[in-house]
Amino acid sequence: MGLGLLPLGLAFGVLITHAGLPWWCASLFTAVIYAGSFEFLLVSLAVAVTPLATVALTAFLVNVRHVFYALSFPLDRVRGRLGKAYGTFALTDEAYALTAGERARSWSGARILWLQFFMQSYWVGGATVGALLGSVVPDGVAGLDFAMTALFAVLALDAVRERRDDLPTPVLALLSALVARLVLPGQMLLTAFTLFTAALLVRSRKGGEGGEGGEGGQDRRDRKDHEDRKEPSRA
Repeated sequence: MGLGLLPLGLAFGVLITHAGLPWWCASLFTAVIYAGSFEFLLVSLAVAVTPLATVALTAFLVNVRHVFYALSFPLDRVRGRLGKAYGTFALTDEAYALTAGERARSWSGARILWLQFFMQSYWVGGATVGALLGSVVPDGVAGLDFAMTALFAVLALDAVRERRDDLPTPVLALLSALVARLVLPGQMLLTAFTLFTAALLVRSRKGGEGGEGGEGGQDRRDRKDHEDRKEPSRA
């Protein structure tokens, strides 16, 4: 994942230079703000000299998804106030995607922090190099601002492949986005996240109620375990 952030950082650095901002803005944005997709958006906001209140509201709307990440991010494994503070600051989409997987359940807090640190290092280093070399890249190169969107698409596809039995989740996400687009296009992101979260909560509650009944997931697992124990005696 770190190597994947390197070309993204290069693209962001080049975008900084082509927007007319000084090269050190790439290092500053990636080291202090470190908000991924919002940093790409911040370039156009900075060039347009957007009021700080508008920038703050935009940052909240774009990054409000991190509130939901924090609900299941394994911050409890991280020790110390400084470590927890950095773990919260460096909680990105990529870090969450890696730590939310099945293999990451045994990771220690130190490993999680080192993962986040190296990912930010790749991001800062790539952006700085891209900004310094930005003058070499022709102005006609298109698609640099689409690099982060492409990464999100890859992460989403990987998540779907990992959970083939959970296909309704991307369907719920798509429906939430479509409804938000039709109902409140001006606040699409916040509306879509709210609808998606509500849908997940309703589905989770129904799944829990089903687990208490005869056809629930837990009952099915219990019956399977019971059958597996009987199998040797049949042989």
